[in-house]
Amino acid sequence: MSFDVNAIRDQFPILQRQVHGKPLVYFDNAASVQKPQKVIDCINHTLTQSYANVHRGLHTLSNEVTERYEQARKTCARYLGADEDEIIFTMGGTDAINLVSYSWGMENIGEGDEIILSLMEHHSNIVPWHFLRERKGAVLKWLKVDDNGAIDMNQYQSLLSDKTRLVAITGLSNVLGAAPDIKAMAALAHGAGAKILVDGCQKSVHGAVDVKALGADFYVLTGHKIYGPSGIGALYGKREILQDMTPFRGGGEMIDCVTQDIVTYNDPPHRFEAGTPPIMEAIAMGTALEWMMAQDIEGLQTHEKALTDYAMGKLSGLNWISLQGKGQEGKGPIVSFTMEGAHPHDVATIIDQMGVAVRAGHHCCQPLMQHLGVDSTVRASFAAYNTEQEIDIFIEALMKARNILS
Repeated sequence: MSFDVNAIRDQFPILQRQVHGKPLVYFDNAASVQKPQKVIDCINHTLTQSYANVHRGLHTLSNEVTERYEQARKTCARYLGADEDEIIFTMGGTDAINLVSYSWGMENIGEGDEIILSLMEHHSNIVPWHFLRERKGAVLKWLKVDDNGAIDMNQYQSLLSDKTRLVAITGLSNVLGAAPDIKAMAALAHGAGAKILVDGCQKSVHGAVDVKALGADFYVLTGHKIYGPSGIGALYGKREILQDMTPFRGGGEMIDCVTQDIVTYNDPPHRFEAGTPPIMEAIAMGTALEWMMAQDIEGLQTHEKALTDYAMGKLSGLNWISLQGKGQEGKGPIVSFTMEGAHPHDVATIIDQMGVAVRAGHHCCQPLMQHLGVDSTVRASFAAYNTEQEIDIFIEALMKARNILS
C-alpha cells in the first residue's frame, strides 16, 4: 500500500466547494472531520434501501438493518482490538464518559475516593467526574503537564494511592497534540488497584487501537471525529467490568423481563443501549472505520506528521506568533497559537474570509488554558486529506490578518 493524498482528497466531495470565493482549506479537524463519499453513500443506502428498527422485527428490512448494525459493532471491536460484547454504542464520546460516570462511578466511587485527571483534559472528561465530586464526595486530583503537554510520571506515581479509584486521561490532547504514555499509566493505575479510562476521541482517528495491549479498562471514541457521522460513538469496557455495571437509562432493548413488580436487565452491551439506537449513524460509523482500516495507516501517520512539522516550522518563523506546545515525541497533527495583539476569534474570522477554517477559543479545555496563561488560542488541526500547499495558504492568510489587526 502507499499513501496518496490526492487520491484521498478525491473521496471527499466537500473539498470541492469554495468559501467566500476561495477554495476551502479545512483545518478544523480536531473538532470534526469531513466525510468520504463511501460514508455518505452508506447513509444514503441505509435511509433509502434498508431502513427499519433493529432487533426483533423479523421482517426483511429489520433483519437486514439489524445485521448491518451488529456488523458495525464487530467492526468497531476489530478497530479497538476488543470483543464485540465489550462495545457499547453511545451518542458520542461525551455520552460514553457519562455512561461510565453514572453506571460505574456512582456504584464504585464514594466519599473521599479519588479520581486522577490531567490538566489537559477536555471538559467532556472533566465535568462527569465533577458530578461524582458534587454528588458522591469524590476528590479530584490534578496531574500537572508542562507547556508541551508532557506528564511528570513521578508526580503521577505520587498521586496514586489506596484511595485512587479511577484515572481518566486523554489519549491525545485536543490543544497541544500531546500523547500520554497510556500503557505505562495503566500499569501503574492497576498496581494501585484503580481503573483507567482513556478518552480516545482525538487519538483513535490516527490509526487502530489495541485497548487490551494498552491495558485500558474503558476506552472512548466518537464517530464524527473518525470520518463518520455525529450522534454516534462507542465505549469499550472490559467484559468483567460491564457485567457488574448497572444501567443508567431505562427503556426498551436494555431489559430481559419487565413485570409490575420487578425488572431484570439484558446482558452487556445491550443493557446500556436503551430505546431505539442511532441506527443509521452506527452503520455509517462502521463504514468509516472500515474505510480507515483500508488505508495505508503508516503512510497516513507519516503524512500527518510531515504536515505538523511543516506547519510548526512555518509558524515558528513568525515572531508575532506564540506557539502553545512546541512539540514532543508522538505529537498529534494539532497546532495551537496566539497572535501578538490580536484576539484568536478575530484571527479566525478574518482568515475565514480567505477560505481557511480553523477553530478559536478555549477548546473546552479551560483548566489547560489557565495553566498556559492564555484565555484562548487559534487551533489548526490536520487530517488525511490536508496538504502542505494548504498550509502555505493558511500562513499567507495569517500574514494578511496580521496586517489588518496590527
